[in-house]
Amino acid sequence: MNTMTLWHISGWEFAALAAAALLVGFSKTAVSGANTVSLAIFAAVLPARASTGVLLPILIVGDVLAVLTYRRHAHWPTLWRLFPAVAAGVVIGTLFLVWADDAVVRTSIGAILLFMAGVTLWRRRKAEAEAGAGDEPDSVATRSGRAKARSYGVLGGFTTMVANAGGPVMSMYLLSAGFRKLGFLGTSAFFFLIVNVTKVPFSVGLGLIDGHSLLLDAALAVFVVPGAFIGKWAVNRINQRLFEQLVIAATIIGGLQLLLR
Repeated sequence: MNTMTLWHISGWEFAALAAAALLVGFSKTAVSGANTVSLAIFAAVLPARASTGVLLPILIVGDVLAVLTYRRHAHWPTLWRLFPAVAAGVVIGTLFLVWADDAVVRTSIGAILLFMAGVTLWRRRKAEAEAGAGDEPDSVATRSGRAKARSYGVLGGFTTMVANAGGPVMSMYLLSAGFRKLGFLGTSAFFFLIVNVTKVPFSVGLGLIDGHSLLLDAALAVFVVPGAFIGKWAVNRINQRLFEQLVIAATIIGGLQLLLR
């Protein structure tokens, strides 16, 4: 019995999942947050809760490729500051999944993503007159920077646990913290590799990852690789301002998809 029969999906549905997997690779090496479109495709083709378990290993493959590409650009002080808050968010998200249905999950995360996009747009417009941001974020070590890291960390852990939608939340944090393109991609690559691997036992315990889901992952993972190479090629041709606009646009689209689906 093949994987498509196990999941009762058609050839067109598999093609849609393959395209979503390719987009995961692209988002991990080019425009973080774009994989919210992949999240929507997986949830449309597969049962909503089960789709999160299938998507997680695909995301981890993309994370590994992103780390291999941008490992020299990670900002570890930011990562260490985020992890405790993210761990709390993952635990809260796990408890939330025990009782929340798909509609509640989608509405909650969609609203959070749109709120974060709005806050980021407001903050960046306010700071437009300031120039000279470098690869080192200038707000991480301040009291307000620490508070912001904790709040975004909890939200990021929560959203990544319940719907693999932590990318847009963390994108908003990294942009608001002043990261430039390569520092952004390197820091987010390590962040999501560590967080997504940590989520695996929780997902297994919730029954979201099993033998059937891993069979489908094995068939889809090969499509992540060309997406990552396309992203690596494209990111060198995207200037900083366009990069930020694409990240925010992907976040808004992802939030609307979750709210309207």
